[in-house]
Amino acid sequence: MSLSRASRAALLTALVAAGALTLSACSGGDNGKSGGGGDTNFVTDTGGISTVAKGRRTSTKELTGETLEGKPLDVADLKGKVVVMNVWGSWCPPCRAEAPHFAKVAKETKAKGVEFVGINTRDTNKGPALAFEKDFEVGYPSLYDPVGKLIVNGFPKGSLNPQAIPSTIVLDREGKIAARSLQALDATQLHKIIDPLIAEK
Repeated sequence: MSLSRASRAALLTALVAAGALTLSACSGGDNGKSGGGGDTNFVTDTGGISTVAKGRRTSTKELTGETLEGKPLDVADLKGKVVVMNVWGSWCPPCRAEAPHFAKVAKETKAKGVEFVGINTRDTNKGPALAFEKDFEVGYPSLYDPVGKLIVNGFPKGSLNPQAIPSTIVLDREGKIAARSLQALDATQLHKIIDPLIAEK
């Protein structure tokens, strides 16, 4: 059976994305290295959390798709709120470790104008991912991105982009990338990233 040129191109894109994520899957983070190369204008603290000063932040590209529940979601519609995006997979032990913290902090900060959005990746069917959300009482939606297309294409080159699973990207109220972690986070670390953005005017 032969594939059309468009099908081969789509398959190649998917394989490249999956390969990039495989190299860093469930890694322990960037060990204090900011990545991206060149003059990136962001700072990494000793806890592996990178931040960008307000005047130097860049916007994401399009982050839109279907949630695990089959509903449309466009992250751009959340502009005006602080958005916490967590890249995860049901098969990833550090993702399982951090999930209760994310569920807890999402509830604590919702009234303060914070929205959480997951990006589920490398789950080839939705069943395990939906079970993960139920087990950990995840009350926010997750975009379903089984081949990592959103992860690869949704963030500008040289920006604070997801390079591991789990990764967490935090957007300010203008929809610009303000912070990133390439490791599992607990509630205290999440607040350390989110609270200054809540306080921004």
